[in-house]
Amino acid sequence: MADASTRSLAALRQSLALAGLARELSPVERVAFGTSSLDEPLGGGIARAALHEVYASAGADLPAATGFAAALALRAAGSRPVLWVRQDFLDAEAGRLHPPGLAELGLDPSQILLVRVRDGEGALRAGAEAARCAALGATLIEPWGAPRQFDLTASRRLALAAEASGVLTLLLRVAAEPEPSAASTRWQVRALPSRAREAQAPGDPAFGLRLLRHRGGLGEREWRVEWNRDERCFRDRIGSEGGRRDAAPLSRPLVSLSGERAPAPAGLRRAG
Repeated sequence: MADASTRSLAALRQSLALAGLARELSPVERVAFGTSSLDEPLGGGIARAALHEVYASAGADLPAATGFAAALALRAAGSRPVLWVRQDFLDAEAGRLHPPGLAELGLDPSQILLVRVRDGEGALRAGAEAARCAALGATLIEPWGAPRQFDLTASRRLALAAEASGVLTLLLRVAAEPEPSAASTRWQVRALPSRAREAQAPGDPAFGLRLLRHRGGLGEREWRVEWNRDERCFRDRIGSEGGRRDAAPLSRPLVSLSGERAPAPAGLRRAG
């Protein structure tokens, strides 16, 4: 009996090992940024069926971090819905999601399924359910601060759910510091001044990106990029090269995503 049990356990371990090897060897579908300076070092972009973290470099950079995460969700989703889980406290601190701002970024507000939750536990629970739904194009989870429920085990559950469904899952961290997690990549985002167009019209949203963590072993790197709404892709932000200089910047950083503290506007579909 003991020998049979030992053989069964060994067979199970071998089966699990082979399954894990098969996953490692299978092609990884990726969400590309659209610019070679980012995509090439990342092997074509970030893994679609995975969890990724986005942090604001400082409080003033929250709109930039939100815009960056929303742009990634848009590239992953295509025409499919994006489910956005947002903690209520953010409305008071940063303002509500603003449909005209989303439209300026290139997102159709009707594509957003907005789930509002009271606390971090609700955000985690709703986000995990969304990450399991293969019909979604992307899931964006936005809690406030560092809820005690968001630990390494919780992030592992999110990562496994994304891996099983194939849905890009983004964890937008607000008023929180990086901590151990199962995220495939971790990004820190800061706002850059938008380069003015003719007649001082606002230019494309600009971001300073810093890759803090990459499970594939890529070390820390930094990029300066702009978001092209019409082509729905990121582009390198070209600085002074060969005597060429950037156009005069606007007086402050700009991203095409804004918030408001008025009652929730029409345009977003609310779920839950």
